[in-house]
Amino acid sequence: MTVQLHNDPGELTADALRGYALDHSSKVKVHFDPTFVERSQPAAAGAVAIVSGGGSGHEPLHLGFVGEGMLDAAVPGKVFASPTASQVGAAIRSVDRGAGVLLIVKNYTGDILNFGLAAEDARDDGIPVEIVRVADDLASERTDGEGPGRRGTAGTVIVEKLCGAAARRGDGLAELAALGSSLSDRTRSLAVAFRSATLPGHAEPSFQLPDSSVEFGVGIHGERGSTRPFDGSGADLVESLVGPLVEALALAEGSEVIAVVNGLGGTPGLQLGAARYYLEQSLGSRGVGVARALTGSYVTALNMQGISITLLRVEDGDLELWDAPVNTVALSW
Repeated sequence: MTVQLHNDPGELTADALRGYALDHSSKVKVHFDPTFVERSQPAAAGAVAIVSGGGSGHEPLHLGFVGEGMLDAAVPGKVFASPTASQVGAAIRSVDRGAGVLLIVKNYTGDILNFGLAAEDARDDGIPVEIVRVADDLASERTDGEGPGRRGTAGTVIVEKLCGAAARRGDGLAELAALGSSLSDRTRSLAVAFRSATLPGHAEPSFQLPDSSVEFGVGIHGERGSTRPFDGSGADLVESLVGPLVEALALAEGSEVIAVVNGLGGTPGLQLGAARYYLEQSLGSRGVGVARALTGSYVTALNMQGISITLLRVEDGDLELWDAPVNTVALSW
């Protein structure tokens, strides 16, 4: 059995949060019972607060994005499991500054249910709450419209960053909800894995790949896509992700995008840097410009080896919000 660094798999999230609190007390406060993380220095009174969250195992999402210019609070569940409605409700009440709360929620059944219940309870208590559902994963989209639809993946980082900047400049709750929905509609992601993740307390990865194969369209909880043999180059692999994204977003010559080249947890930074270069080549050959980009491991799946590429089709105002100051543990400029 592979050695894992924890005392008890069931306590891993709590122990990790205790360590996180020790390192980052200048930026965040960690609450237990119920568990959530909020900014050490709250936003100004009268500003809309932004809360996100979901299962642990995707770090630095969402904890790493709590801070000025992004999230007011993040609510972590156990590994790959939704936080409870009571956790979300406690975070909403703690960060509300009198102007309401925007919830940014990845499109997974448990998250949608529990964040929705918390929103209803908060509204009953007089706190205005709106929900933005991030649904960017092209791999889980069905042409017949059935099923849960696109999953929420690394597009969440873009939605959190731009909505956080808009809240900081003073946008109202309805404006932020409209912005978040527009961003989600214009964002698509696609991932490929070279090795699956091993869950805490488990001896084997969640799935095995044959030699010289990849899992195309994998999800961030290890959801299977399609197993494909692969013997091409790194540029070929990136192109296999870019082509469907360009088509889905109807990108044409002269279009601009914000791109996230994301490692899934076990991919070396050296390879991610190369993937960023291959992305530039692939989009450039189509006349599509990369206006801004973020390269690194931002939405992970434990130790899964692979990459995802996320593209936002840029519209007026997006770049101003992207460039606005942000000061979080995982993102700062």
